Amino acid sequence: MNTYVSDSVCGTWERLADAVYKGGSQHLSSLGWHVVGAEKSAWAENITPHMDLDNNTSPSFNYFLGKLRELAEIS
Repeated sequence: MNTYVSDSVCGTWERLADAVYKGGSQHLSSLGWHVVGAEKSAWAENITPHMDLDNNTSPSFNYFLGKLRELAEIS
């Protein structure tokens, strides 16, 4: 994970799986898309409580967050 560059095109979920899933992304992929999706959902639930939304270094995340905030103001 130390070599990961934010917003790079590199197979982000595969890198995360290689770091945290027993057997890595290859094993996880071999279990089928439904298992991959369930694992990604679990990661999202476990990672998001630790995120600092206002100090995130990802340009794409910050753009997404900005658009969500704009939509919330309109509603």
